[in-house]
Amino acid sequence: MSTVSRRTLFASGAGLAALTLAACGGDEAPLAEEGGVTTIRIAATPLPHMQILTFIKDNLAADAGLELDLQEQTEYPIPNRLLSEGEVDANYFQHLPYLETEVAENGYELTAFEGVHIEPLGIFSESLNSLDEIEEGAAVGVPNDPTNRGRALALLAAEGLLALRDGIEPTEATIDDIAENPQHLDFQEIDAALLPRTLSDYAIAVINGNYALEADLSPAEDALALETGEDNPYANMLVVRTEDKDNAALVALDELLHSEDVRSFIEETYSGAVIPAF
Repeated sequence: MSTVSRRTLFASGAGLAALTLAACGGDEAPLAEEGGVTTIRIAATPLPHMQILTFIKDNLAADAGLELDLQEQTEYPIPNRLLSEGEVDANYFQHLPYLETEVAENGYELTAFEGVHIEPLGIFSESLNSLDEIEEGAAVGVPNDPTNRGRALALLAAEGLLALRDGIEPTEATIDDIAENPQHLDFQEIDAALLPRTLSDYAIAVINGNYALEADLSPAEDALALETGEDNPYANMLVVRTEDKDNAALVALDELLHSEDVRSFIEETYSGAVIPAF
């Protein structure tokens, strides 16, 4: 896949189902309106995405002339399919490397706005208090989707548990790209959403921040190691179909996601488990 910008992925021929969209300043009508309020249907995973959107829905959307129809999803592949098929108008659950992989594999014509927040990936354990305690041949759980798998392997490499072969990009790394495994760890891939529920099956597991929060794990307090937020390419963002990227209502929603009110909400609510990316 060619290099992809956050605001320009591909040209699209698909429109929002049952809705008429217009570019900012265009002659067409914006999303369907009732009484001057524009409704946007959004698919999002529960934490923190749905919480952030609910905060906007309850506190900021009305003043911007928006009504948010929030549709919760718990599995990563579904929101992009819903968006591509016109079942929703936007989604909010993913970072750019994941979106690029989805687009390359499925031919979706989607565009990402700028990053809103980062959920640091963490290494968790129910049995260990330190990575120094990990034993020879221990089982290690990692996400099975390509970008989060590579991200997890990069974190494990940063902690000295493995080394990846030279020249491999972290977002492309697979188990086969492990060049050094000094403790002969047994790396097992599983759906990212299942890792918190199966944590007891592993000596350690690398878990996405949102799924850790859903399982009442605090990345800031419970993780044995945590990704840094500095220069982190995995900021989560609002995604729309490419032909709708300039729609006034969707742009207004993205502006709310990047508002100081949302920044304060993230900082006060998640205590470092979720970090603003703007």
